[in-house]
Amino acid sequence: MKTTCLSEDCGWKRKQKVDKSLDTSSLIHAEPWYKTVKSLKLWNISFIDVVLISSPVGMLGLPFLTRNRNFSAKIYATEATARLGQLMMEDLVKMHNEIRQFYGPEESTCPEWMKWDEVELLPSAIREILWGRDGDLCGWMPLYSVADVKGCMQNVQSLKYAEEACYNGTLLIRAFSSGLDIGTCNWSISSPKQRIAYLSSSIFASATATEIDYNPLRGSDVILFSDSTACDALDKLENEDDGFNPADKKASKFSSKDDDKESYTEFLQNEDKFAEELEKLAFLCSCSLDSVKAGGSVLIPIARLGVLLQLLECITLSLQSSDLKVPIYIISSVAEELVAFLNVIPEWLCKQRQDKFYSGQPLFAFMDLLNEKRLFLFPVLHSPELLSIWHEPCIVICPHWSLRIGPAVHLLQHWCGDKNSLLVMEEGFNANLAFLPFKSMEIKVLQCSFLSGMNFRKAEFLLKLLKPKYVLFPEKLKQGKSFVNQSFSVIYYLENETVKVPKLKDSSELDIGIDLACQLGYTKLEKEEMSIARLKGELLVEQGKNVLFSGKEYAGSSETRPLLYLGGVNLENFLTTLQSMGINATVEEAMTTDGSDKTSLVHILGPKKALIEVTAARTIVSTDDEYLSALISKAICNILNIV
Repeated sequence: MKTTCLSEDCGWKRKQKVDKSLDTSSLIHAEPWYKTVKSLKLWNISFIDVVLISSPVGMLGLPFLTRNRNFSAKIYATEATARLGQLMMEDLVKMHNEIRQFYGPEESTCPEWMKWDEVELLPSAIREILWGRDGDLCGWMPLYSVADVKGCMQNVQSLKYAEEACYNGTLLIRAFSSGLDIGTCNWSISSPKQRIAYLSSSIFASATATEIDYNPLRGSDVILFSDSTACDALDKLENEDDGFNPADKKASKFSSKDDDKESYTEFLQNEDKFAEELEKLAFLCSCSLDSVKAGGSVLIPIARLGVLLQLLECITLSLQSSDLKVPIYIISSVAEELVAFLNVIPEWLCKQRQDKFYSGQPLFAFMDLLNEKRLFLFPVLHSPELLSIWHEPCIVICPHWSLRIGPAVHLLQHWCGDKNSLLVMEEGFNANLAFLPFKSMEIKVLQCSFLSGMNFRKAEFLLKLLKPKYVLFPEKLKQGKSFVNQSFSVIYYLENETVKVPKLKDSSELDIGIDLACQLGYTKLEKEEMSIARLKGELLVEQGKNVLFSGKEYAGSSETRPLLYLGGVNLENFLTTLQSMGINATVEEAMTTDGSDKTSLVHILGPKKALIEVTAARTIVSTDDEYLSALISKAICNILNIV
């Protein structure tokens, strides 16, 4: 087997060592289980109010939440993400059910291989996968069902880009393109006191998806940064180029003028990495055609839709410019639905694709191959129609990238001994373990890394352009990067831990209806240098704003309402008022009973006795004579402000 890695940081994979004793018998032969978020079973699902989905792949884990009977949260996703995610979930369930028929249903909720005595017998490489970094087996769960997927989708509210959704009257939620793939997005969450932005994996140039829209995120109070690509690439930051040349005049502007919006934008839109991506896809296309010319077939089990579309587009153009008549098969239970969906979503595609749509051209070049009967769509590998037209060599696009379920397993088993055939895989998994069931392999393998987010240098410049007050970074950036001279404050977060963000506003704005505002009678408080007024109305919280409307029983005149008094009791004025009423009193300074505050005790000795306790917060009158109590209350009211 010949393996090629098209990645700048793939050297670590060659250094990995797998136990020599590993063979096919080392693998777990049972119905697949799936790794979820750590300690998901320990979460109190009822505490979740809102779930934001940023990509179609992110939808795959959603039914693990929604099938919990205590789940009642609102789920938001873009229309494209919701539809593509639904197709991916349905396809996964279909593939899982096929392999479940082979192994049969589990006899209990805990499979044999998950028992500790069985886990201890597994090779170390397998145990590390099961336990993870924290030795946690609780993250493994059985897959959801078709009914779970339907129930999940009923909870999803789909949005267009920039469409406003209001949650519970207080939060305004909007999605904006992240540029990574069709339907992927970043989020803006606005409340009466704060505006938060969620920055997911993003790129600045795409051959398929709508370009990134980061302008609406400017001026956010808090940005939650979660682009894993920037975090993973931090260790190679010093070796990156990305068009940033210190000797270049354009680059020099960044250091001399930190607020140069035009320069920042120009740097962010630099397409060097995008050009590298296109070169990589062209190389993959060339290798695929070389394999076909040599009599071999090509298997492409890549998961990301955007990458698949670009690669298929490249292969199509190459075939159209050559004399090769090689068939292309897309085998998936949702293949027809997916291609049909791609024909009706121009608003989710890049400008070049939209221009094609409005000029009457196909959105993608491979649509011509479909019409020419050179590209075929089939739901299953064992379809009689497929078997009747099957021809090799061929190019096959099918799931699943894990090489454990789906048509890819059978096709790789068929071609693994052919040295002229080619397997194209996305990077990010242990190749030795993935290929273990198929050894010994003669097939050529290309492992590729594709753009999956921005590098950290671009992330820094984007944050300077957005100008947030606080940025929340993953904890793993704490050791690798310093943010000393940034315009924003940095807070680090950990998985499964709550982060407290400082309050930026102590009060909220209140919109008052015109009819109510016109009826307000203000009282000026000279010492406090403010004016106050009494009002009665109906307080509503809608569209992220506090709004006060005139109530049905509003009384405009203060004469029809009980009087309200405002202010503190001035002892000198109080004693003078009591004396004018013929009441003699003495004052004693003391402490409150709990010793937390000073208090003044006013003693009235005749003709009736009373004790008046005066503090900064309250005044307490103690007497058994109702007439004396009324006089004291009148004296207090005379020295307070009437509202």
